[in-house]
Amino acid sequence: MLLFPRYPLADGLSISRVITGLWPMADRQRRSTEFDAGQAAMAMSPYVEAGLTTFDMADQFGASEDVAGIFGERAERLTQWTPKPGSISPDDAGDAVLRAMRRLRTDRIDLLQFHTSSFADPSWLDALFQLQELKREGLIHHLGVSNFDTAHLRIALKSGIDLVSNQVSFNLIDTRAEGPMLDFCVAHNIRLLAHGVLLGGFLSDNWVGRNEPEWELLGAAPLIKYGRFIRAATNWAGFQKLLRALDEVATKHRTSIATVAARLTLDHEAVAAVLIGSDLAGPSHIEEAVRVFALTLDDDDRKLVAKATKGFRPIAGDCGDEYRRAPFLIGPGDSPHASSAMTLPYTVKPGPRGRTLVLSGTESERTSGHARAHRLDDRIWVSGTTALHGDRPIGGNDPRAQFDFIIDKIEGSLIALGASLDDIVRTRVFVRHDYDLADIARAHGSRFQHILPASSFVQATLGDEAALVEVEAEAVVTG
Repeated sequence: MLLFPRYPLADGLSISRVITGLWPMADRQRRSTEFDAGQAAMAMSPYVEAGLTTFDMADQFGASEDVAGIFGERAERLTQWTPKPGSISPDDAGDAVLRAMRRLRTDRIDLLQFHTSSFADPSWLDALFQLQELKREGLIHHLGVSNFDTAHLRIALKSGIDLVSNQVSFNLIDTRAEGPMLDFCVAHNIRLLAHGVLLGGFLSDNWVGRNEPEWELLGAAPLIKYGRFIRAATNWAGFQKLLRALDEVATKHRTSIATVAARLTLDHEAVAAVLIGSDLAGPSHIEEAVRVFALTLDDDDRKLVAKATKGFRPIAGDCGDEYRRAPFLIGPGDSPHASSAMTLPYTVKPGPRGRTLVLSGTESERTSGHARAHRLDDRIWVSGTTALHGDRPIGGNDPRAQFDFIIDKIEGSLIALGASLDDIVRTRVFVRHDYDLADIARAHGSRFQHILPASSFVQATLGDEAALVEVEAEAVVTG
């Protein structure tokens, strides 16, 4: 067995620094009626024998969990759960975990990574709290998340969810993870698992000097997806410039473009491992992994690649936004619930004099006689909102985590009334402690910088003892 470097991701869980991602298996199954799970399981053996013992799969990646289950427990098996939009009961979480355990043929999941299609519906937190309980019961060894942005990673962590990792897109074109995400992960001992490292195969020797493809006719889902990333960042000529720079570095080190690209991402602080996809039918990436670990890049190499990407447009938003906000850059089959219509997170009911009311179910609404929000014609008023979900305080003692969850609640209320955050024309932010004002103002900026509502920030005594911040909002629906 080759002694590939390993990474201690969490207590009792060490992983290989190149993870074999089984997302392409779902694409292979879609394009072919001939699929043999037993044969695919046998194809895992050379990876494990070489020291590449970690595989990434998901409930929606075709038969990936079944294949890994047939192979057995000689590998670390990281899987993912993406629930359908809408309310999530403890039975839903338990059923999902038991289903994965049956498919994996195990009595404990090594790492369960949670992905959600929407943060405006607080059911994502219900799911994480339920998964945390299943972890306490021993059915899950460790919990991670997939494609979370920094704000919601913070909310989860500060609300008491024990997370060890966040799997995000991270490559030479998509550098969103280098921003606040990287700083937050370093500060809170969260490790990044980087997918999309080779842009679905575009970052390879095969694409140097080739004509621009007919993008949506490429056939393979990874190429369709990452073709969108390329076009979001640059044009084909710009991408060829990057490939030529990588080729120059690869020639210098007598290796391949893919090796250089993987090494550059792996060298980032907080990156525990990079994922390289395989459908377990075509050529393996074992030899590629050997070269990744043998390669050491110098400052001249990094400067050459950085020069080639200078002028590239940044991928919009934070990590994971490609699944939840326009422009959606995901590919076919990438996530079955991404960008799907969200179920209404709160109760909507008719009110007096032609008004429509939204109720979120907090105790304060029942005792003080107010609605979370109401709409009359094209105007919406959202009541003072704190970081309560039912009777559970969210965000702990972190004012920024509380603020971001509050904005999610406001967004959910607006969606229930046929509006969105973009319709907000005014916010009023009440802060308990003056020393939190600057941090909350920055959080407000990150959520509203493209909207620029009229705003007020006021230090105030708040009724809820756990509340560090409270927000009111007004919206006018113009579209």
